[in-house]
Amino acid sequence: MKTKKIINEGGAAVDEMLEGILAAHPDHIYTVAGSPRAIVAKHGPRQGKVGLVIGGGSGHEPTFLGFVGKGLADAAAVGNVFASPPPDPIIECAKAVNGGAGVLFMYGNYAGDVMNFDMAAEMLAMDDIEVRTVLTTDDVASAPRNQRESRRGVAGNVFIFKAAGAACDRMLSFDEVERVARKANDRVFSMGVALSPCSLPQTRKPNFSIGEDEMEIGMGIHGEPGIARGPLKSADAITDELMDKILDEMQARRGDRVAVLVNSLGSTPMMELYIMMRRIKQRLDAEGIAIHSSLVGNYCTSLEMAGASITLMHLDDELQALIDHPCDCAMFRVA
Repeated sequence: MKTKKIINEGGAAVDEMLEGILAAHPDHIYTVAGSPRAIVAKHGPRQGKVGLVIGGGSGHEPTFLGFVGKGLADAAAVGNVFASPPPDPIIECAKAVNGGAGVLFMYGNYAGDVMNFDMAAEMLAMDDIEVRTVLTTDDVASAPRNQRESRRGVAGNVFIFKAAGAACDRMLSFDEVERVARKANDRVFSMGVALSPCSLPQTRKPNFSIGEDEMEIGMGIHGEPGIARGPLKSADAITDELMDKILDEMQARRGDRVAVLVNSLGSTPMMELYIMMRRIKQRLDAEGIAIHSSLVGNYCTSLEMAGASITLMHLDDELQALIDHPCDCAMFRVA
């Protein structure tokens, strides 16, 4: 049985979505002429500033293109649903935001993205544009602690990109921007739970199967297998299971501060996210950890998948100032 979607033709969904986004947010973003998958901030790039290019597959909105704007990412390269963008729009993004101070590529640690962004970086080097790369690896479930570099990038991208974008906007040097980006990645931890599958616009068929009364801990945002499948638990029990893993990784002390993200994977409503947020605060209060700021909603989705993820960013004074730094994007703002 096919799923129901408000689309015209599956193969046209991404490009028609982009047309709609550009129509809704003309004051924030534009596309490079001749490259409709290269989305650039109207007010971000400038001479002498490190350019920040992010990107990845569609279907995770507002990640990635929703975070393009002044104070955050300068451009985003857009791929097909759950597929890496090819090198050409990545190159066009980099050229559009190059202010002579270097260009930083940031994206989730997935094989297709690594291959295509690396290829783009090599081609840009031939035009004397210096590119460096910082991969995001916040998904605690995707690899053991001693293999952190192999982990996937998921909803924690929001905080990691935010810190790096603020560093760029403050006109820090390329070395400093790269340092901040790596530090932010090292201090962000995410864990998710899936309750039901999503379906691609082209097939309209579920991309995995799960029982009516089951959940899967640690499933990836493309349906990658998690670490445990079992009976559906209560909101508090689910939140505790995710928080146990995150807190064990984070190794925070009493008096430390965090930023919290409770993210819907697509169809999980705000009611359920706030029930989880309630439990997160209880757990952090018990640990003596203060919540500096929180985000609750759709930030890194997986089409219409039901489920949620929790992300904590372990703050210090530098990172706190960077996530508080103003930004004005099509789908995300900090005043």
